[in-house]
Amino acid sequence: MSLGVESLSVAGRLGDVSILCRRGLVTAICGPNGAGKSTLLSCLADLQAPDAGRIVLGGRVMTFTSARERAQWIGYLPQSPEIAWDISVEVLVSLGRLPWAEAPAGENAVAIEDAIRDMDLEALRHRPVSSLSGGERARALMARVLATQPGWLLADEPLASLDLGHAAALMRRFRQQAQKGRGVVLVLHDLATAMNHADYVVVLDRGALVVEGPPEVALARDIISSVWKCRAQWLGDPGERALSIAPPSPVTGSALRIVD
Repeated sequence: MSLGVESLSVAGRLGDVSILCRRGLVTAICGPNGAGKSTLLSCLADLQAPDAGRIVLGGRVMTFTSARERAQWIGYLPQSPEIAWDISVEVLVSLGRLPWAEAPAGENAVAIEDAIRDMDLEALRHRPVSSLSGGERARALMARVLATQPGWLLADEPLASLDLGHAAALMRRFRQQAQKGRGVVLVLHDLATAMNHADYVVVLDRGALVVEGPPEVALARDIISSVWKCRAQWLGDPGERALSIAPPSPVTGSALRIVD
């Protein structure tokens, strides 16, 4: 089942954008600041109504009978999530099972434990959220989304507060979810992460779709130069590529004279 938008427009943010994301793949949405990435993800999550166009799920206009049904299908992690109460990590993760309140207790318990383990939170499970570091808090919030076990996982810059080890572990987790048949859509600023871990990349700039396709196509040197306004070169082998940014060209003209 696919998830996408057709001729989507949001005033001042997106203009006539059409994309199609597929389950079983990790899709990365990339672009410079202000490109419309978060707005597009919010629309895909059915949390923001567009001014024009439509959101489609499985080839049909996306309609849910309730917020609960939407949460069963789509797990969404915003860029700056809020936690209203100072609860423990374990309780926070367990909230991800609310859309499945009628599921057997054993099934809910397994989903919670899996999410806590996958986010390396066993030692923190009884800690209050207020005592966590920024990276620990981000992992706990991601565990809450994973505990829901939705058909689609949508996350806005999920690696922003994570150290290298936990960022790599989370990308492995996203890959595993895609391999299980779920759809994964991520807003990523790190182009190397998108190149090495995404199956499909969507590039936005100033609210418009620039290109979409496999990472090696969507993140080619000429695309980076045009969209991000810098000279860059990919180094290394596929799956382990690093992005080298060339220094700005030296300023030409008369030399500056310093008078003592």
